[in-house]
Amino acid sequence: MNDKRSSIIGFALIGVILLLFSWYNTKQVNQRQQEALLRDSLATVAALERGEEADADSTGLDESVPDAGEDYQDQYLNQASQAETAYYTLENSKVAIRISSKGAQPYEVRIKDYYTYDSAALFLVRPDKSLFDLELNTNQWVNTSDLHFRPVESTDSTLTLRLQFEEHAWVDAVYSLAGDSYMLGYRLHFVGMDQVLDRRTGQMTLKWVLDVPRLEKGYQNERNYSGVAYKYLANNEVKTLGKRRDMAEENFNSTIRWFGFQQQFFSAIFVSENGFPAGKLVNRFYPDKDPEGNLMQSGAEMSVALDNRSADFTLPFNFYFGPNHFYTLKSYGEDFEKVIPLGGKVIGTISRFVIIPTFNWLSRFISSYGLIILILTIMIKLVISPLTWKSYASTAKMRVLKPEIDKINEKYPRQEDAMKKQQATMDLYKRAGVSMWGGCLPILLQFPILWAMFRFFPASIELRQQGFLWCHDLSAYDSILDFGFKIPLYGDHISLFALLMGVSMWGYSKMTMSQQASTQTMPGMEFMQVWLMPIMMVFICNNLSAGLSYYYLLSNIITIGQNWAIRKWFIDEDKIYEDLKKKANSKEPVKKSKFQQRLEAAYKAQQEQARQNKK
Repeated sequence: MNDKRSSIIGFALIGVILLLFSWYNTKQVNQRQQEALLRDSLATVAALERGEEADADSTGLDESVPDAGEDYQDQYLNQASQAETAYYTLENSKVAIRISSKGAQPYEVRIKDYYTYDSAALFLVRPDKSLFDLELNTNQWVNTSDLHFRPVESTDSTLTLRLQFEEHAWVDAVYSLAGDSYMLGYRLHFVGMDQVLDRRTGQMTLKWVLDVPRLEKGYQNERNYSGVAYKYLANNEVKTLGKRRDMAEENFNSTIRWFGFQQQFFSAIFVSENGFPAGKLVNRFYPDKDPEGNLMQSGAEMSVALDNRSADFTLPFNFYFGPNHFYTLKSYGEDFEKVIPLGGKVIGTISRFVIIPTFNWLSRFISSYGLIILILTIMIKLVISPLTWKSYASTAKMRVLKPEIDKINEKYPRQEDAMKKQQATMDLYKRAGVSMWGGCLPILLQFPILWAMFRFFPASIELRQQGFLWCHDLSAYDSILDFGFKIPLYGDHISLFALLMGVSMWGYSKMTMSQQASTQTMPGMEFMQVWLMPIMMVFICNNLSAGLSYYYLLSNIITIGQNWAIRKWFIDEDKIYEDLKKKANSKEPVKKSKFQQRLEAAYKAQQEQARQNKK
């Protein structure tokens, strides 16, 4: 009996284990299938590039999903799969766009009035480097990228291409291009498809994979400012994916308004007025010197809700093919301008509301962008000159107080008197009216402006292909000597602007350290400030925008001039010393700060503890 009961229990346990294993295995398979969706679309593009055939039948129908009761899709889709490819052009003063009948998709996009770094026509979308596909469930999977749409209407600014499913059921892809606009209107008009679409699905899958080309001179700089951007519908937040990473991917279940494949200065953005409820974005960079001139491969796989119970409905979309020019992007009211990497809230606010408006205002009167940067630098230096004055004056006060500080150090030489020495030093500063942080705070307040300029110049399309002196393109690095080989962390060339910037930084640091020679500095500080930092900045800026190095060069030179002028004509250190000495020797009680009060309390507690230990 016991053996029988044991056998029953054993078989029951085995059954439970088998059920759990089956459930887990099914879950894992489904998960792998979901993760493979976008990789399949990427593989399709790769196959097109190699001239290989996709695994699916040339009709574009996925035979892995069996038909419910009909044979292979009727004569309309047979005709669509066998038709020859035709091309249609929509063009205005900004862009020229070729649409392919195969998939009714953008086949080639040329941005007018712009050229690549080697003066060739600028194509943001190149032939056979883009795959745009709609995957529909009509009781069998239909991929529109393998089917030819026939023309219904074609004018200079509009194009309607139709994919017929039945005599009274079709999908129209309607394109429209307004004059002087980078926005390409795109609508999908479903007619009679309620009788064709599988009502159990309720959605279709939209896929777009694009090989974004190399368009700029410096690969690393171009890569650092390229990636995939997308905007959430609920909070209008714009995020980026893939920057400075070889490969990145993002799954999301919150509705997004648009996604964009963003090169350093140009973007291909796709907008859904209804939003995408779920999807996946991927991005991977090609290596430098890619033989086909590719920068990165960006892909999107989006779920699109269908009104599959309606006999007539439209899905509204838009494409943006154009430059990452701040005011151009902003004019469309979709927050496209946020694809420009101008920094976070503080830094981005300075860039958007101070630097960019000033820069564009100056460009209305001055054609040379090198002169514009010079004037902009002078303006910034004038605005922050009170901080420069305050910083220098505070440093001068600290310098002339050095003899008094030495007396305090002599009075309290022992380590046990460190608290007394610190308290006496702070009391001296308080009586003299000197702040310990007086020289640091002005510099820290200037830092957001310096960082905003660091973000602005490499992302400013206004500097693109604008020459100045020996530099042919202020948005890329300048080179006076090409090595023909790469030096790790430095590059394969010498940027003269970066080199001069390093020399000016060395000069400024040398001046600063000489002014602080009479004050107490940390060991090794002089080597770090005078030599290490300038050398590091030369290495960092050698491959960055020449406009950025030029700005730092000007900033250092102007700051050196300011400090020299202040010391020669505005600061009398002997008079400062006499004034501070009188204040320091004053017998009037000085109101102690909270920090001093806490310091005194800590000192008293320390002394009390020492007395207790002696007992």
